[in-house]
Amino acid sequence: MNSSDRPIDTDLLLIGGGHSHLFVLRHLAMNPVPGVRITLVSRDLVTPYSGMLPGYVAGHYRHDEAHIDLLPLARHAGARVIHDEIVGIDADESRVRFASRPPLAYDLASVNIGSRPTWPLGTDDAHQFAVKPVDGFIDAWQRLEQRLGEAGETLRLAIVGGGAGGVELALALDYRARRLGGSRQPLSIAILTDRERLLPGHGRRVGRIFSDILRRRSIEVYYRHRVDKFENGLLRGDFDSPVAADYAIWVTQAAAPEWLRDSGLALDERGFIEVDASLQSRSHDNLFAAGDIASVAEYPRPKSGVFAVRQGLPLARNLRRRLQGRPPRPFRPQRQFLSLISTGERYAVASRGGWSLQGRWCWWLKDRIDRRFVRRFSELPAMSAGNEDESELAPMRCGGCGSKVGSELLTSVLDEVRQRYGIERDPGTDHADDAALLHVPDGVQLVQSIDHFRSFVDDAWLFGRIAANHALGDLYAMGLDAHSALVIANVVFASEDKQREDLYQLLCGVAETLRGDGVLLAGGHSGEAAQMSCGLSVNGFARPGEALLKSGMRPGEVLILTKGLGSGVIFAAEMRARARAAWVDAALREMLQSSREAARCLRRFAASACTDVTGFGLAGHLHEMARASRCAVELRLERLPLYAGAAELAASGIHSSLQPQNIRIRHAIDDPQKLSAHAAYPLLFDPQTAGGLLASVAAGQADDCVQALRELGYVDACAIGRVIEPGDTRVPIRLVTA
Repeated sequence: MNSSDRPIDTDLLLIGGGHSHLFVLRHLAMNPVPGVRITLVSRDLVTPYSGMLPGYVAGHYRHDEAHIDLLPLARHAGARVIHDEIVGIDADESRVRFASRPPLAYDLASVNIGSRPTWPLGTDDAHQFAVKPVDGFIDAWQRLEQRLGEAGETLRLAIVGGGAGGVELALALDYRARRLGGSRQPLSIAILTDRERLLPGHGRRVGRIFSDILRRRSIEVYYRHRVDKFENGLLRGDFDSPVAADYAIWVTQAAAPEWLRDSGLALDERGFIEVDASLQSRSHDNLFAAGDIASVAEYPRPKSGVFAVRQGLPLARNLRRRLQGRPPRPFRPQRQFLSLISTGERYAVASRGGWSLQGRWCWWLKDRIDRRFVRRFSELPAMSAGNEDESELAPMRCGGCGSKVGSELLTSVLDEVRQRYGIERDPGTDHADDAALLHVPDGVQLVQSIDHFRSFVDDAWLFGRIAANHALGDLYAMGLDAHSALVIANVVFASEDKQREDLYQLLCGVAETLRGDGVLLAGGHSGEAAQMSCGLSVNGFARPGEALLKSGMRPGEVLILTKGLGSGVIFAAEMRARARAAWVDAALREMLQSSREAARCLRRFAASACTDVTGFGLAGHLHEMARASRCAVELRLERLPLYAGAAELAASGIHSSLQPQNIRIRHAIDDPQKLSAHAAYPLLFDPQTAGGLLASVAAGQADDCVQALRELGYVDACAIGRVIEPGDTRVPIRLVTA
């Protein structure tokens, strides 16, 4: 992702997709720093804008209007994205830890992960949930909303917390429930606060305004009620009589994640990261923090999204200054700020210091400000060319064997990978010779295949997993298990420590997939290149006549596809910042799914022929099977499983660079123009990475086979057509829609 010719020498890690980091990504997109690789680690690829959450809950905004897609923004900034959640920071070692993938090193890091409400630890109850993380809250509220539509009774909901967030949420939920209930009110809401008044961070007049609004809306408020727990339908705490409720939502004081305590970072008394006025850590000068997770000692402020927004641009500028070797500049936040607090309907109260105003015009102003904020990070301007000093470019890189990764570096990485994944050396591979010696059992055939391609995702670990899965698909398509693999891995031009980190991440991803499928990593080759790439040569064994071939289809059989189509067009769009994060994420989940169990299932149902759908697209691979089997096929377009967003992107004219070559196979389709306007038609030629298996099964077995595949987790598995007699025509593929 480094746009210049200068090798990567610095890793900037953005931890979290909070509001401040939106500014950082946009700023660095417009002002790139040569030699710097930006990595965004986020548990969510679509981040909600906190200012629009009440309006979204009330039903005033659609999901896309109130959320910002991080993937196009990151692509615009030239940043790679790791869709995961960190579980720890080792600040002394400059590494972050994950639950299920190898640690990741950084040179400079920024933390903007927000906070979560304080609520009982270990709480696992479907009847209570916190307002953050927002995606979890939205899922929980949607389940509750469904029950509101079904229940004839009035459900009791308690909001724990009487700040602006709790009051605004209560009014939004009340408004939404009234619209759902029609003539009846399906939800009774109460607010419990440990304070003597509502909205303690605002003037008393604002508190009185909202007390009056809540009273008119029949929302009861319990003052001086500090809640400790909610169980068996009762809220209990430092008050005499428990409060009954069917559900409870916690909108209480912000809390920092527990894992920060072991980070080595300087923390304040509440566990938040201590930073100075420049947002730089007080204990580690290569880490910055902003938003709720940060505690600015010089300028203490309440935990509010408005400060994360205000800190965004100063944080971006200071990170860039630090990357350029210049000292960061202090930032002094405003003491007072304008708050626009909605009341559920299109009405709001404006508050600043001691004064306040209210009316529908306040809602109009809030709506305008909020929509402008979202557009700022969704409607992306053209990037500048930058001002790189050509004299700083690194020397020309060598080719041939001079482009290999160093021996000591490679040996060190391989040892770490073997240790992490407990990889045992197979007899014959425990040596330092130039090739692996593998033992082939007597009476079996050696089956080999090879695949190699450039990276289409920026996450080296994820790419390694997909590359290995893709290569193994060739053996699974023959109904065989894989025994061993050789890997060839190219990492980008970078300093030695960066190449080591990239190679480690890549090989860990490969090893993760191989270990999951019980495949031996026997060795391989590594090198450096302008773009990361990875390939594997995979080996398996088969007894004579055991392997499934493409040539076994028979008329009357049903064609079964185990995965969806559209990965080519989705990642072509992602490169252009045109793909939604949800589309990319869904495609990646299927690409990471091994076809091993699908192959075993197809063998169990006596499949007669099989192949995997990869680079030539469905039409190309189907043509190979039909030609080899001397049959024809009838393909039902409306039954093709398509990845979310694929048809929409194809209709907009986006396609993979291999599509023009693949589409030449339309000569094998009977009357190709007849259904060329069908939404699924372009995806017949879309190249797939780690695609599904395509097999023919006896008609009487097909339904049970599809059901078994779905139970194994291949949710898109379906029957897509049938094998027919070739007839007089030489065109083997017939398209139908009914």
